[in-house]
Amino acid sequence: MCLAIPMRVAELLDGERARVEAGGVENAVSLALVDGVAVGDYVIVHVGFAIARLDAAEAEKTLALFAEIAAHLARQERSGGEIPQ
Repeated sequence: MCLAIPMRVAELLDGERARVEAGGVENAVSLALVDGVAVGDYVIVHVGFAIARLDAAEAEKTLALFAEIAAHLARQERSGGEIPQ
């Protein structure tokens, strides 16, 4: 299974690279596959490459869903593996 994460471009770096962030996590990624990326844009990141630009509203919606999944899993873990009601 592959997972690509929406991340906000925080800084453009030399050599078709950018510093991106999501949820307090920062990483440097390649922009070689995506044209016209600017600071503040959201990109989909997979294995160190930005693979597409993403509308800000769609990125925020996706990140909110990831946060909801993480909260659900944390509740499940606290309840000893039972699915909380």
